[in-house]
Amino acid sequence: MSIEARLETALSARWGTPVAVSGLRRFHGGAARETYRFDGTAGGATRGLVLRRDPSSSLIETDRRTEFAALAAFHGTAVPVPEPLILDETGAELGAPGFVMTEIADVKPGGVLTPDAYAPHAAQVGAQMFTILGHIHARDPAAFDAGAPAPAPAACWRQRLDHWAAAVRADAIGPEPIFWAGVRWLGRNPPPPPPRVAIVHGDYRSGNFLVDAAGRIGAIVDWEMAHLGDPLEDLAWAMDPLWSHGAPGRPGGTIDEAAAIAHWQRASGWPLDPTALRWWRVQAQVMGLAIWISSGREVADGRSIDPVMIFSSLYTYRFHNRTLAATLRGLAA
Repeated sequence: MSIEARLETALSARWGTPVAVSGLRRFHGGAARETYRFDGTAGGATRGLVLRRDPSSSLIETDRRTEFAALAAFHGTAVPVPEPLILDETGAELGAPGFVMTEIADVKPGGVLTPDAYAPHAAQVGAQMFTILGHIHARDPAAFDAGAPAPAPAACWRQRLDHWAAAVRADAIGPEPIFWAGVRWLGRNPPPPPPRVAIVHGDYRSGNFLVDAAGRIGAIVDWEMAHLGDPLEDLAWAMDPLWSHGAPGRPGGTIDEAAAIAHWQRASGWPLDPTALRWWRVQAQVMGLAIWISSGREVADGRSIDPVMIFSSLYTYRFHNRTLAATLRGLAA
């Protein structure tokens, strides 16, 4: 059965009326899902929709249920997300495990390698970016069905460090000395725990939110790494130099870090421990390396020829090797 036919059957059952699907096309931009845009027409009304399905290989191993649950937790709140419609955990309906959500029209991501990607609205975008992140962390964790028990606050750092260490043990092609040096430093210098756990997006950064022509953020996307943990994980990743668009000290190439943190604190109500943030900023570079190492394994083993995967295993891998090495030198000085 074609993808179109599967979508028509699933949507007709969801909406209780015949649905015609047209204009199905795949687009690229992420590497953890196959993503398609299409129109669904029922009763003379047409809606733009998006299908996200598991690919044959992926930059990161994720659970489609996690992303769907995160969208459900934030739809209708101050955090703009598409409406989740259909979840298929087995592939019986959609042909592969995945889900369908509404399309947010007339918005697009900023190119990660594009200088001044959000000009002339950079200040406006930056303020929204970190205010929305604060709203994510202010949300009651009970709203998100993470599919696993919440870690104790004091265990958040160890859980994430063990997660990425396990990924590299499974996927590394070479010895990765800089990665393991980072892991050792993190293990020897655990951060102060957060006062409680929060919903963590897991990949909150430039490129994972969509902006309209007037500089308004219309959607936060790519929730497949969402989990419960320390909110500083998101803050550190969003401020990592990889996502600065060539403007160090300006997350997303938007506003300076002090302003970003101030917007986040006002919206979240969370305290900021500089020692904890320093730990999570080192962890962000270790996390990045783990993701790029895993993408390199997918390419080397012939499971993927996706340009995003190839780019990740080359440029971004080298970037985080350099920045993590420089960071560790500074910490040892």
